[in-house]
Amino acid sequence: MKGYPAHRQLHAAPRWVAARGVIAYPTQAVFGLGCDPGNGYAVKRLAALKRRPAARSLILIASDWSQIQPGPDRLPPAQHEKLRSSWPGPTTWLIPAWQHYPHWPTVQHGSLAVRVTAHPPARRLWQALDSAIVSTGANRSRRRPARAALEVRLRFGCQIDFVLPGRVGTLTRSTEIRDLASGTVVRN
Repeated sequence: MKGYPAHRQLHAAPRWVAARGVIAYPTQAVFGLGCDPGNGYAVKRLAALKRRPAARSLILIASDWSQIQPGPDRLPPAQHEKLRSSWPGPTTWLIPAWQHYPHWPTVQHGSLAVRVTAHPPARRLWQALDSAIVSTGANRSRRRPARAALEVRLRFGCQIDFVLPGRVGTLTRSTEIRDLASGTVVRN
């Protein structure tokens, strides 16, 4: 999509996600890969691109609270407030998975890893998508994630349906993951 204005590139992303595509985009620390969490085919494609088991957990990222409903609104008030006070931001929280949610994004013990991002390019992307999507680093399993659009293209070639150009944020490592119930850091 070289040569198109940024806003036109941004508006192409929802079409690719709706068409079972895998997209790449800048996040707070690295480029991410994402797809529709409700589409099993797209989730399996994403896992195959990363060369990791499809059963391994994935993160859901959104641009605002409403995109990850109804889960957080069902939490006890103290946990609900903990999420609200940390989002948007770089913390990913493990929250109880809500009924009728696809099983592939869940992690051990029926939890979902969710984050409301503060990174401006990612926020604009999720606003254009108008939903949360599965997100994971743009890398093969056990390799360093890409930090630029060109790196994504060199690593994955035409296997990625859409790459949103832009800069990653200032974080130097992947975002922290915490268990909401215990406050325990799962990934630092």
